[in-house]
Amino acid sequence: MNKKEPVLQSNKKLIYSWIAEHGPISKAELLDAFSLTSSTLTRLLEEMTSEGLIQAASLGVSSGGRRPILYQIEPDYQYIFGLEISRFSSTLGLFDMAMNPKSVMRWRMDESMTPERFVEFASGHMRSFLKDHQLEPSQILGMGIGAVGPVDRNRGIILDPLYFPAPGWRNIPICQQFEIATGWKAYLENGVNAALIGEAWAMRDQGIQHALYVHAGVSLRSAIMSQGQIVHGTVDTEGSIGQMIVQIDGQRLGPIGNYGALEAYASIQALERTARSQAKAGRALGPVLSSLSPDRIQFEHLLKALDAEDPFAREIFEQSAVYFGIGLANLINMFHPEIVILGGTLVNYNALYFDTATHIAKKNTFYHPRDEPLFSKGKLKEDAVITGCALNVCRAFQL
Repeated sequence: MNKKEPVLQSNKKLIYSWIAEHGPISKAELLDAFSLTSSTLTRLLEEMTSEGLIQAASLGVSSGGRRPILYQIEPDYQYIFGLEISRFSSTLGLFDMAMNPKSVMRWRMDESMTPERFVEFASGHMRSFLKDHQLEPSQILGMGIGAVGPVDRNRGIILDPLYFPAPGWRNIPICQQFEIATGWKAYLENGVNAALIGEAWAMRDQGIQHALYVHAGVSLRSAIMSQGQIVHGTVDTEGSIGQMIVQIDGQRLGPIGNYGALEAYASIQALERTARSQAKAGRALGPVLSSLSPDRIQFEHLLKALDAEDPFAREIFEQSAVYFGIGLANLINMFHPEIVILGGTLVNYNALYFDTATHIAKKNTFYHPRDEPLFSKGKLKEDAVITGCALNVCRAFQL
């Protein structure tokens, strides 16, 4: 093999990734981004065009001569599946190489959704997606999986997550199981990391390098991006933020975890427990909740009460959001992100939670208002995880 070939192949991968992130883009812009001769770049662009990897999409604005050709990746070169595995619901998406979603579906995770049933269910719908779009299995580049942690990304194993409604979600070689069921290479990532990858890609025109993502739902999960890269710890424990102590003599959510931990005040389970406790103590409840016995109050009932403008429901959501805002301020003071992206049911269902939490976070950020991060609900929202998972597959693609 010519010694230059591996170098050219490496450059080809870099150029393809650059076009994917920044296209449509001209040859002149690519020359500015890479230390390549014009002839070498021309050769690589011609190769990638003939192989169907990229296409001459359009003509750019002339700077005096002929209008330049703008290149972008070929969306239909291959396709990718993104899969989110969460406690309340899971999501499956089929994407083209430009991260355009072709089909997306969601389903509830109930007591019947054991790992075995989950793999069978999801892989069956993957085959249905192929039929819907008249695709062959060989056109699938791979699948990315984003799961509730902790996970072992390198071995593709979901370790011992809490609060799954179905039994058996412990030490599951999820990548191996899907590879056997589908024949496609599978890549595993923490779901919240995948969400941040997806949202950062959707906001790539802003050039964000330092970001914090926090998901507030059944539990609290967080991800950090520094210098444009996800920060992975020695252990993928995305839920560690929930164990941040916000009240030294406080309660804890269950039989494990820290006393006074943030998740004991700012999570779906914390809201349910507070509502049940207050109801048993004789608090006046609105019509939605007063018809229920205290032990039967569920999060869905609290949402209905909030929609009905029940003062009690508003009070406990607002109080939870205050604690959540304190936790955000602690993280901001530590990591100094440019942007804080908030996701999850608590944040997205009603503006009250987001508005209260961000107000409290700003007030308790040490450098406020001189050095204040942008707060956002993101662009992709509930599709962030599956998009980030698909991006992981695309970025691992070897030309």
